[in-house]
Amino acid sequence: MASELFADLQGQPLATQLLQSALALQRLAPAYLFSGPDGVGRRLAALRFMEGLLSGGSQDPRERRRLEERNHPDLLWVEPTYSHQGRLISRSEAEAAGVNRRTPPQVRLEQIRDLGRYLARQPLESARGLVVLEQPEAMAEGAANALLKTLEEPGHGLLILLSAAPDRLLTTIRSRCQQIRFTRLPDGVMHAVLAQLPDDAGHRALEIAASEPELVALASGSPGALLEHVRLWSSIPEALKERFRNLPQTPVDALGLARDVCEQLEGEQQLWLISWWQTVLWRQQLNRVSVERLNRLRHQLLSFVQPRLAWEVTLLNLIRSHTA
Repeated sequence: MASELFADLQGQPLATQLLQSALALQRLAPAYLFSGPDGVGRRLAALRFMEGLLSGGSQDPRERRRLEERNHPDLLWVEPTYSHQGRLISRSEAEAAGVNRRTPPQVRLEQIRDLGRYLARQPLESARGLVVLEQPEAMAEGAANALLKTLEEPGHGLLILLSAAPDRLLTTIRSRCQQIRFTRLPDGVMHAVLAQLPDDAGHRALEIAASEPELVALASGSPGALLEHVRLWSSIPEALKERFRNLPQTPVDALGLARDVCEQLEGEQQLWLISWWQTVLWRQQLNRVSVERLNRLRHQLLSFVQPRLAWEVTLLNLIRSHTA
């Protein structure tokens, strides 16, 4: 039954109802836009929806396993990539290879062209090919235009876009998709989701979050986001985090902190550290100027400004504004 199919998707009753109805009535759109914050169940909903499509609306352990392992012959899963040594690699591959990740990954034009060719081909086992595109908002203009052309001629497949920022997509792309909205979870539901994870990651995240309220604030009702924030928080040396809990007191302290950040942290960690530190400063009720300076620092790091120089200038300015 469809209700059992979505049993592990918690806190999203409207999205669940819409997807169940689509399966029951077999009224399927050629493209769906699953919109909402990261980590609230969009990816899980896509997996269960596709399982229902492949199994007539009911649970199928074999199809579920193949979908979750992404080895179904009629499934293409597309995610943003980094360009490294002439080839495209995923985030997990970039981490394993030690690739410097100063800028966010992108959905590339060649990926969208592959997606279009995949949807145009005849499926091997099922009635339709299935494509999931994560973070379509990470497309450049050329890729977005290519996706729009694909949506105008969807071929033999079904496309699901997973977006945390649908407002950044072309209006014409949004209009060609049936939008399914996902919402942030109440604290109680978020805790229940984390507590039910099969490994210890959920319990560990809850234990750390209990003593680090900034992580809960950053997660904003998203279990997946809390797991990611805990991962990044744990990757930063404890001594470095302690130095960021208060503003540096002297220019020498500021310059030393800038040096250590750039020597010890990769670009992704530095960007996350800025968000975490902004939350710390807000909780300490420092002025808005401090938070805005950190927004400017984030923009500079994403714009390939020399990181150490950007940190030095920001930290020195923060000292001046705080002592003025």
